[in-house]
Amino acid sequence: MMNRTVVKWAGGKARLAEALRQYLPAGDRLVEPFAGSCAVMMNMDYPAYLIADINPDLINMYQVIKRDVQGFINSAQALFTTANTPEQYLTFRRVFNHTCADPFNRAVIFLYLNRHCFNGLCRYNRAGYFNVPYGKYKTPYFPEKEIHAFAEKAKRATFICASFEETLGMVSPGDVVYCDPPNLPEEGERIFHQLSHGRIRHAGAVGACRAFACCCRRWQPCNRVKQHSRF
Repeated sequence: MMNRTVVKWAGGKARLAEALRQYLPAGDRLVEPFAGSCAVMMNMDYPAYLIADINPDLINMYQVIKRDVQGFINSAQALFTTANTPEQYLTFRRVFNHTCADPFNRAVIFLYLNRHCFNGLCRYNRAGYFNVPYGKYKTPYFPEKEIHAFAEKAKRATFICASFEETLGMVSPGDVVYCDPPNLPEEGERIFHQLSHGRIRHAGAVGACRAFACCCRRWQPCNRVKQHSRF
């Protein structure tokens, strides 16, 4: 059975979980340098997980849920119940971008924005402000069951805000690495969504391939890494 994720996410892998299992061998820890929705973590069973992403808002939310799942659910559910208009959405987006520095409140609003914005996109402008418009959903889904399931799995996980180079540098013998960088656009195609405050660049994707290849060479004697590149 597919386990759904806390957030909606472009390129999420929940529906591909069954197919991915044949490529992920047994190991001591699953390492994900590009966490996104954590669909792979939620649909695989490893003793431990190292989950990384360069989006600080995403990682902060995961850390908050791990620390205080019930407090997070109570606050987020209240927001979902009382703020379902375009005007309220824009108000909380403005608060998120300009005045909300508290990690807990920022995590709650991040989930609210993700579930109320257009198509669950996560996009920031050049100034680092979340700028996805309102999604016009009649009744946005509140993922309470998914949050509880995530919190349970998170007991075995470490969440870090780090680049893929930093994350791959933490790989140890016995680890299994699932490395799935954001898709590159076709030639001439405009990149619409930005997964962090920075742009997705071709050089970054090439760097991910090189860093992963280096990681494979470093731990090849462990025979735990299967390489399947789409580049």
